This record gives sequence, C-alpha cells and structure tokens, in this order.
Amino acid sequence: MDKIILASASPRRKELLEGLGIDFEVIPSNIDEAFPLELLPAKVPEFLAELKAESLKTLYPDRTIISADTIVLIGNEILNKPAKKSEATEMLQKLSGKMHLVITGVCIFKNGGKHLFSETTEVYFKHLDNKEIEYYVEKFKPYDKAGAYGVQEWIGYIAVEKIIGSFYNVMGLPVNKVYEILNKF
Repeated sequence: MDKIILASASPRRKELLEGLGIDFEVIPSNIDEAFPLELLPAKVPEFLAELKAESLKTLYPDRTIISADTIVLIGNEILNKPAKKSEATEMLQKLSGKMHLVITGVCIFKNGGKHLFSETTEVYFKHLDNKEIEYYVEKFKPYDKAGAYGVQEWIGYIAVEKIIGSFYNVMGLPVNKVYEILNKF
C-alpha cells in the first residue's frame, strides 16, 4: 500500500502525524488560499482543506490524502499568517487578554471516500505587555503561524491561561480525530 500523503508544508502537522506512528510523505499543495468572502469565517478552514486535498487527489487518485487548514478567529475577524513584524505584533495585541477560537478544517480522501470536518478550540490569553509581544515576535518570528503564535512555543507557556478543546488542534491538527477517522475507513 502506498504511503499516506500529508498535503501540508507545516512542520507542526508533520510532527503531529509522526507522533501517531503513521507512514506518510509530505507533498504540500500549492493552492491559492483565497475563499469566497460570503463564506462564514468558521467554514473557511474546511473550504481550504478540501481545496488542498482536491488539488492533490487528481495527481494521486489512489492514495490516502490528509490536508488541513487552521485559522484563528477573534470575534468575526480571521487572523491568518502575518506577513511582517508589525502585523504579528498587531495580531498578538488583539489576542491579549481575550478568548479566541482556533479552528482547523481537515479533509481526508481514502478508498474513494471523503471525510471533511473541523475542530474548534477556545484559547484564553492573559494580558500581554508590549515587551512580551516584542520579545516573542523578534525571537520566534511567527510568520508561518495563524494568529502569529505557536502554542507550543514561549508565548504559549506565558500567555495561555486556559484551553477548552484539543491542544493539538491549536498546534494545527486534531490528531485524535484524524486517527479515529483513518481507523474507520
């Protein structure tokens, strides 16, 4: 049987899938991550995860493909990956002292079937002062992370007061559900 394809360049998703002991290879999908503006923010991760999987399904029709997309949602505003230092700083200032949602959409193609779902986790941040935000952005350069932070990094140690839901979802992949679905197929 061919290896599973992880359609993601995220080192965190790779690490999480490796933790399950699954034999897979990484083949990132290079899609335009645009989405319809009328789409509800909470539906964006599933929409993008499905696009990513579909883009590889045509190239690898007989392979199992796992794709995912994660957003940070505060109110109705999606915080994607920041492009520069000022954007990362602004995002962390918005998250400071507040609850936000981390939503990961996952699409799994296997044996001609498709399973599409999303997982939502509530994350509560303490108030961060500007020195803490500046230190984190300068030292960790979180430009590849939705919401400009990695929960498994320094900012997660000092800022996260409480999480309701899957910790691994906040890292980028709800591995318990992925494992469960792969076993059901």
